[in-house]
Amino acid sequence: MDLPVEEWQSHVHRRWLRLQPSVRAAFSTSALQEIVLLCSSLLQPEDEAFLQRLAEGYSVEKDPNAYLFYKEEGNKAFQKKAYKAAALLYSQGTSHARPNTQEMSLCFANRSAAFFYQAQYETCLEDIGRAQMHGYPERLQPKLMLRKAECLMALGRRQEAALAICDLEQNMAAQQAGKGTPHLQDLQRRLRHLKTRGQEDKGPAEACPTGPPPASKEVHLEAENEQIPNATSSVSLCSDPSRGRYLIATEDILPGELLVKEEAFVSVLNPGETLWLRPGPEARRDGRAAPGDLHCHRCLKPAVATVPCQGCSYAKYCSQQCMQLAWERYHRRECSLGGTLLTLGVFCHVALRTVLLAGFQLVDKLVKTLQGAVNSEAVSVPEGQPPMEKLDAQPDLGERDQRRRLSGTPLPGCDRDGRYQSSYSAVFHLLPHTEKHSPEHKFLCGLSIVALCKKLGEAYWPSPLWGQVPSELEAALTTEWSPGPGIWAVAMLRHVLQLHCNAQGVTALQEVESEGDLVTEHRQARLATGFFPVISLLNHSCSPNTSLAFRGSVGTVQASRLIARGQEILHCYGPHECRMDVATRQQKLRSQYFFDCCCQACQDEEARRANTTPKQGGFRCPTCQAALQGDDALCCSSGSCTAEVSRPHLVGRLQDLQQRVEVALELLRGDKTVRAIQLLLGCRQEAESFLTSEHMLMGEIEDHLAQAYASLGDWPESAAHLRNSLKVVEAQHGPASVEMGHELVKLAQVLFNGFAVTEALSVIEKAEKVLSIHYGPENEQVQELQQMKACLLELPGLPAGPTA
Repeated sequence: MDLPVEEWQSHVHRRWLRLQPSVRAAFSTSALQEIVLLCSSLLQPEDEAFLQRLAEGYSVEKDPNAYLFYKEEGNKAFQKKAYKAAALLYSQGTSHARPNTQEMSLCFANRSAAFFYQAQYETCLEDIGRAQMHGYPERLQPKLMLRKAECLMALGRRQEAALAICDLEQNMAAQQAGKGTPHLQDLQRRLRHLKTRGQEDKGPAEACPTGPPPASKEVHLEAENEQIPNATSSVSLCSDPSRGRYLIATEDILPGELLVKEEAFVSVLNPGETLWLRPGPEARRDGRAAPGDLHCHRCLKPAVATVPCQGCSYAKYCSQQCMQLAWERYHRRECSLGGTLLTLGVFCHVALRTVLLAGFQLVDKLVKTLQGAVNSEAVSVPEGQPPMEKLDAQPDLGERDQRRRLSGTPLPGCDRDGRYQSSYSAVFHLLPHTEKHSPEHKFLCGLSIVALCKKLGEAYWPSPLWGQVPSELEAALTTEWSPGPGIWAVAMLRHVLQLHCNAQGVTALQEVESEGDLVTEHRQARLATGFFPVISLLNHSCSPNTSLAFRGSVGTVQASRLIARGQEILHCYGPHECRMDVATRQQKLRSQYFFDCCCQACQDEEARRANTTPKQGGFRCPTCQAALQGDDALCCSSGSCTAEVSRPHLVGRLQDLQQRVEVALELLRGDKTVRAIQLLLGCRQEAESFLTSEHMLMGEIEDHLAQAYASLGDWPESAAHLRNSLKVVEAQHGPASVEMGHELVKLAQVLFNGFAVTEALSVIEKAEKVLSIHYGPENEQVQELQQMKACLLELPGLPAGPTA
């Protein structure tokens, strides 16, 4: 997904093997501009032809056959009253319909009906307007006008509804005066009913619910930092040769305090695994939703009624405004390159969009500064060391700031006044670690960028659909790309290499497929990839003191525990102590980020690794039930027991047990709940005979049993198993972990459905506290918990105030 598709990687790998040793060696020591020139000379017509064939397989052109497929599938779902699924299918149909055509208008009209039956009246009205804008057939206008009037009446906007009814009556009269239309009889009956309802309802206007509840008020930084935009005043930027730039607390910071709120400089949606990463036209006829079907391609916010790009079938937006902004800033250069960008991967796409957003003049200036062509004082230079965690040091903040002022040298990435540049300049100066990437990887990235630049030179003119004139940037392209790649290629290659260490995966909370279930399970899924200049300042720890969350393209960093004055603000780059052992974490960090982690969590785990039970839980002694320890031959940890068991034997039992749990899950998915419960209870009995109580599989079995009993409506039994699962989650991840928060939400839902009011309120408050620290009060799950609490507090006999 991040790198090019496997076919292109294999092609480039074969090219690499055919290169002369001296040429391959040149990639080890060459600077970026030298790699670009070398790849430019190595790119052959057959490479371009192969890339073109791949791009055609991932084409994003509008397909009339796909439009018909999605429209028909949407109609089938609509007839089954699966309105949510129908709306999504109609949205996919709009992506393949040509603008200002009857096909486009019909898809929007059909989607408006799907939203109408979901009581999403505002969204329905928007789609009605879009259908009319794209030329909805005159003979069908009465149907759309009646739906508009019904929406306005439902929203309590009676004056507008009256005007809509008047327009509808005039239109119907005109059609009847013509040829006469039998299909108007049903509309007349519905119109009479609507007018009667309007006359009877003389009370105050009340809008009906129109979909999801409104989001809570956004949280803002209490006092913004004068030197670090988008950060709170309670942090400060530092730098030293051993660990680069880092942030420290200038005062005590409480758990849950917002430290950074930053919008991505650039972000690109990841294509769906099931759809856009499969070549061929059949992949465009897949009813399953990909991330790009559910989120805006510019702001990344959830979008139930997407507005498609007029030129391609891939890009979709939450509104006309977002579509226009994206077109003006970058998409008119990307639109015709969609298949090529999907082929070359998200990193190449982010690199292209980054330079398009920055603009040619700034990119040109910074690249030439890097090459020594202009005065280097005009732009800050980056630090030269990989990130490492600061350990137990608490400097004198005033003395440090005074030394910095006296030296007159700004920190890397800052201007002469010491203000950090949260802009393209900051992005440009993130470390690419050029010398640490493998030569073959640099060849893959360089050849991909050079090929993309050549394609960009062929496709810089805007789409004729928009009728716009070439920009200054496009005029510059005509000279800059000829005869070969130039400034932009160097910048884009730098960004691709930077992304290996500095890309931030934007995540979103997604509901696990559980249609019809009263207990919903959510998981964090990667939605997009982007550059966040301020968030990139945070160094790594396997046991971080912050939590990172996203709302669209805005990232927020909150303190997850107390951070004392002088301590470093630390973020986890992925390998967390609760999810993998120290050896696995360090290998991952070394391979992706090029540093050996020496955070406190790693040091502590290294010191106790030989004498403790693994983090994921371990095996239990068959004689006395104490934990076993050792390597191949496991011995009982109890001094009075001499039992010894072979590790391979126990590992085999564990694998067999995991397979049985998977079989039970398949039964559960197939609605064979009773059989699933019987099998899971047997699995639990088997697990208790040789696994410790905190083993992860024990928690999974309890969680699946809770899910099974919930599907039967046996809420007390479901809650009992969830309480057991919570004990394992707490042992594995800690009482304030985000995993604990998600498990508490499930328990709260079960208790809510089972009317266990007192315990439900207690669990809701615990879950709300944990998730607010990690995600902030504007998180969807936090709002869901608040709604459940409000419902419970409204029950008779309960106090109106908060519970203890």
